[in-house]
Amino acid sequence: MPQYPNRQFLNFEQPIKDLYEQIEQTKKLAEKNPKIDYSSTLQQLEDSIVDKRREITEQLTPWQRVQLSRHPDRPYTFKYISKIADNFVELHGDRNFADDKAMVGGFAQFDGQTVMFIGLQKGINTKARQLRNFGMSKPEGYRKALRLMKLAEKFNKPVITMIDTPGAFPGLEGEERGQGEAIARNIYEMIRLKVPIICVIIGEGASGGALGIGVGDKTLMMENTWYTVISPEGCSSILWRGSDKKEVAAEQLRLTSIDMKGFKLVDEIVPEPVGGAHWDYDEAAVLLKQEIKKALDEVKSYSPDERINLRINKYCQMGFWQENEQAELQNAAIKE
Repeated sequence: MPQYPNRQFLNFEQPIKDLYEQIEQTKKLAEKNPKIDYSSTLQQLEDSIVDKRREITEQLTPWQRVQLSRHPDRPYTFKYISKIADNFVELHGDRNFADDKAMVGGFAQFDGQTVMFIGLQKGINTKARQLRNFGMSKPEGYRKALRLMKLAEKFNKPVITMIDTPGAFPGLEGEERGQGEAIARNIYEMIRLKVPIICVIIGEGASGGALGIGVGDKTLMMENTWYTVISPEGCSSILWRGSDKKEVAAEQLRLTSIDMKGFKLVDEIVPEPVGGAHWDYDEAAVLLKQEIKKALDEVKSYSPDERINLRINKYCQMGFWQENEQAELQNAAIKE
């Protein structure tokens, strides 16, 4: 985990940055005055950082949670796999066109059993972000994911997907190679997959890019993530012809983990370390592993046919609607 001064701070994390700067200044004073004991002062400042992280976390707006989900220090798919699993063997290519670096996957040992991990990977620096296409998968990425799911089904191994994407790649070449069909095919096949599927939203969960690997028996959502049909910026540009209303859009989209749990679109919220997952990779991984293990143990208890039926019923029951009296009268008149 990066330490200050290499750590990056968001605007609302400025009070934490100020405390870190006070620690640095105090350490310099301690070096200049070795006879003076500054240990108690340093301890108080470190305790203040934890308290400030807790205070900020308790007052987060939806837009601030979106910012946290995009934090450059936040752990990505590979980081979580390295922390919660052993002997990961990455598999490449869709056996048709190319190997999409934004979509990654392979077998690994998780809690004493072999599972298939599939996830969207963002880069940890500028060069890697370009290589990974900023976590935006192309059609060959979703076809690679489907190939790996079918491979897991062949060997009767559970599938764990990790979602962190601003959306599927929107470029012309993606559409030419069947972006919509690839995502739709994955949704169709995941509904019918015989092995357990656990989906985890570890960062951004936007649009069809997330749904392409987001259909499963259990959907977990980390505390400071979001899940919706469009990004706040995209929503703002459509409704208000600009991105300056992104905070309002984030509020109106009801995209936080609490909202999603209330709508019954996700099954469980995975708590994060105080201040967000970017503050403690190890603790974030431990919390995530506990929830994945719990969900996996539950869905493994069903037979394949029971699992598929429960999965279908789960998605059929999502959403809610209401008809007014005038609409009901019109429908009755049409039937007559």
